[in-house]
Amino acid sequence: MKISCDREKLASAFQLAGSIAQSRSPKEILQNVKMEVTSDKVTLMATDMETGIRIEVEGGEVQTPGKALLHVARVGQILRECSDEKLYFEADENKILIRGLHSEFNLPCANADEYPTVVGFDEERYHEIPARLFKEMVRRTTFATDPDSTRFALGGVLLELNGEDVLAVGTDGRRLARMNGKGKSVGGHETIGSSTIVPTRALALMERSINDKDEFVQIASRGNDVLLRSNRSIIYSRLVEGRFPNWRQVIPTRDNSVRINLAVGPFHNVIRQAAIVADQESRGLDFEFGGGTLLLSAKTADLGQSRVEMPIEYDGEPIRMKLDHRFISDFLKVLEADTKFVMDIVGPTASALMTTDDGYAYVVMPMALDK
Repeated sequence: MKISCDREKLASAFQLAGSIAQSRSPKEILQNVKMEVTSDKVTLMATDMETGIRIEVEGGEVQTPGKALLHVARVGQILRECSDEKLYFEADENKILIRGLHSEFNLPCANADEYPTVVGFDEERYHEIPARLFKEMVRRTTFATDPDSTRFALGGVLLELNGEDVLAVGTDGRRLARMNGKGKSVGGHETIGSSTIVPTRALALMERSINDKDEFVQIASRGNDVLLRSNRSIIYSRLVEGRFPNWRQVIPTRDNSVRINLAVGPFHNVIRQAAIVADQESRGLDFEFGGGTLLLSAKTADLGQSRVEMPIEYDGEPIRMKLDHRFISDFLKVLEADTKFVMDIVGPTASALMTTDDGYAYVVMPMALDK
């Protein structure tokens, strides 16, 4: 194998693939990224046996096709530390030579034929989703999951794909985020009736693999695993086992609620101010809506107390509740500062529902008010 590569483009692709390769995996071969070179393209592959990626590298000039294993830690450091515009790779069965203008590295490498297969995308049934929508679905739901939960189903995002309707839901049992939009089913692909729960880590990788050139992505659920294809990459992931909560029962539909219009920027600002005196044990902020004002307050023995007000369009009877300020901030962080949303509230023991006009809904369970 002999090739030359644009160092920055190779480093970008290698970083993405290397995030899967396990630098301390008990299986030494999984501590590598596989480079496969054909006459017209250079592809990097990596897997941890749960998730896998195939990503094409732009800016490669092939002299001799072949394949080699690149150690994720050592080669990754070479790509970061070298400043050369181009790097040259030459490999045989047990070693690889990497040359720059003023540097040269001769590294041992394992047999590339022993590396596990990373599947391609050969599906005839899949959903095609606008790339921008998919990135929004991932960004607006993954933060609400709990990858460390002993209830495994909470460690991923539920995807429901049915005809033109595409939907993603993430929850950790205390809050829930749901984002929906429109896509296209190809070959009759759908996931309704099956638990397509994609691990949070795999979805984050999928989101990172999408670049500005991608207009659409294709996603195929295959029973026990899922495949995603973008312009330059294919990502495979096993699905999370377990039963996902009945999320439709969590999102409230009520006639007796108060709906308050808010803007992300100003609301986030007062949340941050009031939370200055909140500590890890006392994460709750008191919210009091009424008389045209939202009053936010917090009090802790060691850090003091805060009171912050902002005007709102609600002149009714006061409604008081306590919410975890981190959960509210997480919702606000994934939205633009000028985004308008509606906060739907009832009282101190009912959940708070926040919705935007582009298909996003977020539910937070209240905390107990101080007596």
